[in-house]
Amino acid sequence: MFKENTFKNKVALVTGGRSGIGFQIAKDLLLLGAKVVICSRKEEKLIKAKEELSAFGEVYAMACDIRVEEEISKLADFIKEKLDRLDILVNNAGGQFPTLAEYLSNKGWTAVINNNLNGTFFMTKEMASRFFIPQKSGTIVNIIVDLYRGFPGMVHTGAARAGVENLTKTLAQEWSDYNIRINCVAPGIIESSGLETYPQQIQDMFEEAKNAIPAKRFGKVEDVSNAVCFLASPLANYITGISLYVDGAQHLNSDKMGLPKVLKSFMT
Repeated sequence: MFKENTFKNKVALVTGGRSGIGFQIAKDLLLLGAKVVICSRKEEKLIKAKEELSAFGEVYAMACDIRVEEEISKLADFIKEKLDRLDILVNNAGGQFPTLAEYLSNKGWTAVINNNLNGTFFMTKEMASRFFIPQKSGTIVNIIVDLYRGFPGMVHTGAARAGVENLTKTLAQEWSDYNIRINCVAPGIIESSGLETYPQQIQDMFEEAKNAIPAKRFGKVEDVSNAVCFLASPLANYITGISLYVDGAQHLNSDKMGLPKVLKSFMT
């Protein structure tokens, strides 16, 4: 369905592009002809990812903390200087940690909201103001989570990503006059480097949860990237304001209390 030149002459920015889902998205956009800019907070690992991705196309990298407006502005300056335009923004950067709501500190809550919600808005607003609105064209894809029936065990990121989903619906309407499309991709449990950051008990729970997924498997980073590339491409020119679940139908029927049960087993 995709052609090698699907994104020819297009410039894409992938936040959190140094590893996992973000790295795969950047790779696939390059393979489909785009020039790609990746950013993340850790410069050393970012440069290593750039070196790996350079085998697939023209790629640029700049360290940026999406929570800091000044750094986002510098990133926009960098893109303007190097490439003079931006056509696609993939808001993939974010972070969270498993916890029960009663044990979540105000500091932890604020950190995740600031990263996942505020950072996404700051990045979106800056790139739209600098590129998409003046160009009267642009495509934004926001990576959220399976929040269809809440997110027990991660109340902070569930709230933040729900905010991003509503932001997406709102901007899809407000910015339609500028020919800007904006959509979400909601991954389920994806086999990526992110899973390795969780405690072993939670990783074991994930393995048990696999049997409850109608598709009987976890997702792959390629599954998420394929959805992002579709929504960013001309194939989706009449699609805006939606959330596309990439989870093997997990959001429709699985027990959402598996994570809280595991957390209670070693937090109480």
